[in-house]
Amino acid sequence: MLFILILIPLLASGVALLMPSDRSRPWLLPPVAMAHLVVALIAIDRHSKARLGGWLWLDPPGRLVLLLLSVLFVICAVYTTGYLRYREDRSNRVFVACLLFFLAAGTLVAMAQHLGLMWIAMEFATLSMAPLIYFNRTARSIEATWKYLMIGSVGIAVALLGSFFMAYSAMGSGPPSLLFSDLMARATTLNATWVRMAFVLLLVGYGTKMGLAPMHTWKPDAYGEAPGVVGALLAGGLTSCAFLALLRINHVCCAAGQQQFTSHLMIFMGLLSMAVAAIFTLGQKDIKRMLAYSSVEQMGILMLGAGIGGIELFGALLHMLNNGITKGVLFLSAGNIHRSYQSKSTDEVRGAMRRLPLSGTIFMIGFLAITGSPPFGPFVSEFTILTGGLQDHWYWISALFLLLMLVVFIGMGRTVLTVVQGRPLPGRPASAYRDRLLTGLPLVVSLGLVLMMGTHIPAPLAAMVHRAAVFLEVHP
Repeated sequence: MLFILILIPLLASGVALLMPSDRSRPWLLPPVAMAHLVVALIAIDRHSKARLGGWLWLDPPGRLVLLLLSVLFVICAVYTTGYLRYREDRSNRVFVACLLFFLAAGTLVAMAQHLGLMWIAMEFATLSMAPLIYFNRTARSIEATWKYLMIGSVGIAVALLGSFFMAYSAMGSGPPSLLFSDLMARATTLNATWVRMAFVLLLVGYGTKMGLAPMHTWKPDAYGEAPGVVGALLAGGLTSCAFLALLRINHVCCAAGQQQFTSHLMIFMGLLSMAVAAIFTLGQKDIKRMLAYSSVEQMGILMLGAGIGGIELFGALLHMLNNGITKGVLFLSAGNIHRSYQSKSTDEVRGAMRRLPLSGTIFMIGFLAITGSPPFGPFVSEFTILTGGLQDHWYWISALFLLLMLVVFIGMGRTVLTVVQGRPLPGRPASAYRDRLLTGLPLVVSLGLVLMMGTHIPAPLAAMVHRAAVFLEVHP
């Protein structure tokens, strides 16, 4: 099952490169995405055994990321078939192939149980996104792509150095191994100094992929210039893979007796990211850049919950799922609005609920969901993190958490309300695009999932999140 999960999108990526027709090629995406989801559900249900000497295994947190990635890709695959109908001015050969390759790379991250293999998989996932960001082929999109590649390359290089430091910390404690199972077994014998230095470097490296402040500077440009479907996969897929990498590394460091050190660093990075996002969402006129800073905030929330641990770790894992699907709602609806108005600035985009009743309304509801309003999924996970913080007597952190969320709500609210309310401005250029089945149905489905996560979390899913939290929790 593990090999099939990787091979399905990988082989389909090769087929996409060989297909001659731009009109038929996008239709490869939905069946491949559905096949991947079906096999993923079977693999998750069967608790597949480790393969390749323990290098590949779906551990409990890996199952969560795989499920999120596969579900989000199905939604984006259907949307992409409709989106590319409006982009006949561009060849979609590389676009479709890279989407499928990203799914294969993300799947490998979810099951990689070796520090080096996980690093390679993350780099493959990062590189596969670069041509997608450049799809529009404008001066700003190539600038965003280069910025994404340059900052991402620095981040992955720092992560590689951190991996070397982690390997060095295990010298003398047995045969060399970077398997997470071996590192956990030898955790008490790891050199504390090298473990600390390794964690700092790995936090910076994979934190760059997540978009944590101050390593977030690639996000506003990349999210702002990439097609909406690419933004959804970046914000919900790539960042979740990077978060998984940090969770596994933190697991080893905590077992090595560095829980207090790593916890304080993660909490600090989480609050810093939320603070930076709060500042830059105020007065933001570009709706996609606004969503980029929202993603910076959400990554901060994930780090904060994971850093505190306990019930907050459960809330962080649940929030990873909620954020991933909600970002699909926001980026896909924002992409529709951008296409209709030929602009993403509030100076030109007004009255979206009149021109695009479905996309405009869902964009508005998505804003309420991502900012923690009930009855949507992010409210439940954020409330879990807040409640856990109060129960564990992290009062000042909980107060700052609430304050920063309020500032982000105000900043995003001003931008979103300007976009969706009123009437379209006269004399502004606009396309003939209106909501259609293939670009509208994925919004409805993803919003339905976000609502379900806020009103009734299915018992099997809740059990998966619980098992992942228990697996990652280390008690001193």
